[in-house]
Amino acid sequence: MSRTPYAFAVNDISVLARGLCRGIEELGRTPGHVEMLNLLARAGGFRNFQHLRARGEAHAAPETPASPPVEGDGKLVRKLAGYFDNEGRLTRWPGKHTHRALCMWAVWSAVPAREALDERGISRLLETRHCFGDAALLRRWLVDNGMVERTPDGREYRRIEKRPPSEALALLERLRG
Repeated sequence: MSRTPYAFAVNDISVLARGLCRGIEELGRTPGHVEMLNLLARAGGFRNFQHLRARGEAHAAPETPASPPVEGDGKLVRKLAGYFDNEGRLTRWPGKHTHRALCMWAVWSAVPAREALDERGISRLLETRHCFGDAALLRRWLVDNGMVERTPDGREYRRIEKRPPSEALALLERLRG
């Protein structure tokens, strides 16, 4: 039986180690396989292994190319640009998941790199990047799809640095021009 790999990364390995020690200590015995998965997930800031697994599956979706790469001003890029106004703000929520994923890179690009924002700060920033009045939807989507990370207590948000797909890069260029 093949196994699905799930990426697991933590910002502070010391916090992970303390969380594991505390969890094993509370059990009072050597944890079983599933218990260890849950301890690792909780020490990494997730509710349990299922939460980590769901987050991993959500992150995998935007990483897989939905269509072959397009040239700088292809048909798809023109269609995606239709979701934005002249100021580069998202005017409506794209219905198709692949369109949504690509359009959200334009929103992601507005989040400052290597800077922590509190929930109010990121919401204010997102309010300037769309016209339909739902910053919470955008914030959740960015977190759930691995474009922005959030501390487990929800106090701090940071952009995750990675290269957007070629279609998203072409869209960003079109919106800037």
